[in-house]
Amino acid sequence: MVIVPLYDTLGNEAITYIVNKAELSLVFVDKPEKAKLLLEGVENKLIPGLKIIVLMDAYGSELVERGQKCGVEIISMKAMEDLGRANRRKPKPPAPEDLAVICFTSGTTGNPKGAMITHRNIVSDCSAFVKATENTVNPCPDDTLISFLPLAHMFERVVECVMLCHGAKIGFFQGDIRLLMDDLKVLQPTIFPVVPRLLNRMFDRIFGQANTTLKRWLLDFASKRKEAELRSGIIRNNSLWDRLIFHKVQSSLGGRVRLMVTGAAPVSATVLTFLRAALGCQFYEGYGQTECTAGCCLTMPGDWTAGHVGAPMPCSLIKLVDVEEMNYMAAEGEGEVCVKGPNVFQGYLKDPVKTAEALDKDGWLHTGDIGKWLPNGTLKIIDRKKHIFKLAQGEYIAPEKIENIYVRSEPVAQVFVHGESLQAFLIAIVVPDVETLCSWARKRGFEGSFEELCRNKDVKKAILEDMVRLGKDSGLKPFEQVKGITLHPELFSIDNGLLTPTMKAKRPELRNYFRSQIDELYSTIKV
Repeated sequence: MVIVPLYDTLGNEAITYIVNKAELSLVFVDKPEKAKLLLEGVENKLIPGLKIIVLMDAYGSELVERGQKCGVEIISMKAMEDLGRANRRKPKPPAPEDLAVICFTSGTTGNPKGAMITHRNIVSDCSAFVKATENTVNPCPDDTLISFLPLAHMFERVVECVMLCHGAKIGFFQGDIRLLMDDLKVLQPTIFPVVPRLLNRMFDRIFGQANTTLKRWLLDFASKRKEAELRSGIIRNNSLWDRLIFHKVQSSLGGRVRLMVTGAAPVSATVLTFLRAALGCQFYEGYGQTECTAGCCLTMPGDWTAGHVGAPMPCSLIKLVDVEEMNYMAAEGEGEVCVKGPNVFQGYLKDPVKTAEALDKDGWLHTGDIGKWLPNGTLKIIDRKKHIFKLAQGEYIAPEKIENIYVRSEPVAQVFVHGESLQAFLIAIVVPDVETLCSWARKRGFEGSFEELCRNKDVKKAILEDMVRLGKDSGLKPFEQVKGITLHPELFSIDNGLLTPTMKAKRPELRNYFRSQIDELYSTIKV
């Protein structure tokens, strides 16, 4: 049996696409509302192949009748379990090359792609983590994992697989990320996989509580002492500084955390180093993607430096290949990260074109990330080959798509949308249209010359509102909308080095040119 995870944040269109592409005849849902959405698709002849919906929560007889009318059987999870008890079958273990999961990744442009992951892929990635951390992590039945990351993503699935193989316990959070701290106190986990956004929040909260000069001095001093121990490879939570300063932070996570793993997006070296010191537990950073079953690089036990993603895991071969157009050369230790090994996926479901873009004829997966080998043999991710990038929560962003929508705003001539993997939102540099700005502003009660209007905060606010309105009308998701802009009076041009001869934006040059404005936007906007 092959599992295809669906999650509601994908949107109706994508869910319809996945149900059809993967030819799903049976779907499990938690709430009746989701069953109604699926039935609507069947009624409108959008998902004709769906035959059974299994519901976890209680539902009424009208839902069953609605299903019967369009040929879909609605049954409860309990009824499904009872069927299994009454019709026991001998387990039939899968072969290593059998498909285990078809994991659809949210595409930035076009439809989601279904990454085909086999049992060999999953076992390889899990056992590589166990091998890389042997004699230091050693999961056991006494361990408890807190599960709050999306179960549809391979990172969480691989972590849970490692737990189950060692007889450890898994506690699932209540479903509301705002109550996670309550869940941690009750569950008292020993294993806590995280994403950078959560780490950034923890870091900000700790420093926010050090609200006097003395408290801040003590916190800085204590973290420096613990960081010195880290550099010597010492990890502990029983030092004088732990008892005086960090005990409260450790207790807020339940007081028993001994292992943390972060992945899915880059984490700042400052945040990671501080939290390694403050939490006093083994803290690994991994790198990978769905297409290599979550991980291909991992921190080496004992190397608690930050600013890299560790060394290749035992299941992965990694090479860098030239990206000439971006001046990255493998001979200089920089290039596109390519991965090969038993953890690399089999391709995208029924999509030979996209598969050929990702997997070359020799079986190397081309990740689209630009990496750099550091002297100690670890890998640092330094860029993206394409203009696509991830935000701190792991959402993919295609900036050109967003710019093409915003540039339709009447007072706007040019837009440069910018985001960073350590930030949770997008910002933009906007060049107003010298021909239309003054009349557009006048209609809204603003007077002044072009330059004066570009400096006017209320004009800036009005332009941002118009851009966001256009974005909403064009179907941009909330995370694809910019949260702040800077108005720049001079057009990007070939002469000032910000456009190519074919009038395309030179993104690295724009980033450098507007670095101070970008930094100011990120430091002043609170989302």
